[in-house]
Amino acid sequence: MSASANLWAEVVIAALLLLSGLLVLLAAMGLWRLPDFFSRMHAPALASTLAAWSVTLAFIVYFSVREGSLALHAWLVIIVLAITAPVSAMVLARVGLFRGRRAGADLPAPLSGPPAEGKHAASRPASGIK
Repeated sequence: MSASANLWAEVVIAALLLLSGLLVLLAAMGLWRLPDFFSRMHAPALASTLAAWSVTLAFIVYFSVREGSLALHAWLVIIVLAITAPVSAMVLARVGLFRGRRAGADLPAPLSGPPAEGKHAASRPASGIK
């Protein structure tokens, strides 16, 4: 491969890695500046996901130029991240709501609350099954 193609690949890789670093710095600033747990959870989730995409694209460009063919094995990292990041964010949010409710914070009521007064779970009809 020619020297100018390698130079362009290095410029693209460097730009993607710098973008990733800036996004992680932005996520850290979000953790530092935002007022509550749920806001702090939101900023790093978005910024770090974009940073991971940027690093993965830099990885693909680097190994594609180095090997001379398209290297897509890095997509496995993004697929796993795309599956696990929302699940872990949901679990953290539920834990935050649970702990906030136990501490008496002013949070929305649970969707599946206790039964209404005078009605017990045993006396309620099953949902559509007779």
